[in-house]
Amino acid sequence: MDQLVTEKLSKTYGGSSMALQDVSFSAPSSGILALIGRNGAGKTTLVRILATELAPTSGSASINGIDVVREDKRLRERIAIVPQEARTISWMTPKQSTLTYLMWRGFEYSEAKKRAEESLARLKLDKYADTLNRKLSGGTKRKALAAMVLASEADIIFLDEPTTGLDPISRRDFWEILRELAKDRFIFLTTHYLEEAEQLADTLAVLGGGRLVAVGTVPSIRGRIRYQYSVNLPAGSPVPEVAQGEVTTGKNGEIQILTNEDEAFAISKRLSVAGSRFSIRPVSLDDIFFQLVGESTQGEHEVPTPGADGGWSA
Repeated sequence: MDQLVTEKLSKTYGGSSMALQDVSFSAPSSGILALIGRNGAGKTTLVRILATELAPTSGSASINGIDVVREDKRLRERIAIVPQEARTISWMTPKQSTLTYLMWRGFEYSEAKKRAEESLARLKLDKYADTLNRKLSGGTKRKALAAMVLASEADIIFLDEPTTGLDPISRRDFWEILRELAKDRFIFLTTHYLEEAEQLADTLAVLGGGRLVAVGTVPSIRGRIRYQYSVNLPAGSPVPEVAQGEVTTGKNGEIQILTNEDEAFAISKRLSVAGSRFSIRPVSLDDIFFQLVGESTQGEHEVPTPGADGGWSA
């Protein structure tokens, strides 16, 4: 089976700032692999190394047996990428951008034109096909960038936070396109939308502070954590006695109790008798991330910054 494999992959900027540290894992290079992590977790750095845009300081990585450093030219023939910092060319249109990109990849004009039109239509960009990129909204520009790579023949696609700036309806439409494409391509995406990762990921990888925290399916990662249930109370509620679990208070004052099934049942029974308002549910992906890393990713948006060696750190 085709695999993405990393072995002790590390990246240091300026000799001291470590963006990735000994990242080792293997995962199927099929379907969708979603990578989540906070600002500075190393997501963009890992994407750029795997996409042959950045050399690691140490360690190795390969996709389907192709080494990302020693065989970078061979791998580039099979990949396409929309980096987080990518921008559309202001004086071109989405149609011109996609057409030019495809011809640069070696397509004849007629085939490139057909693919460009089909890709723009799939992303519901056909009405903007001949509009100058500088006149498009931020979210539409992101979709125009995605149209370029989705129109290519690449069977390995890297998307670094591709739905940033999209409205909820456009984001869900884009999810459907990714699911369809993932039937015969490998899509590696980073996201700060935890719902997006949970909805899309065949494989989920979690980075924290440059280290790999967990990798696997969402259910398998859910099964590894200590607490499986969340009891939530409105702000200002008295905190019930908790024999096993962890009590946290959100920014809005809401109280959350992470605990196991038996304790969640006992707490909910006491709250019901007392007439207290509460809700109970299985832990969410954000809860899982909190338990694995000790902090939430909600509300975070990773912005890469230039490293001392001219690369980009994240």
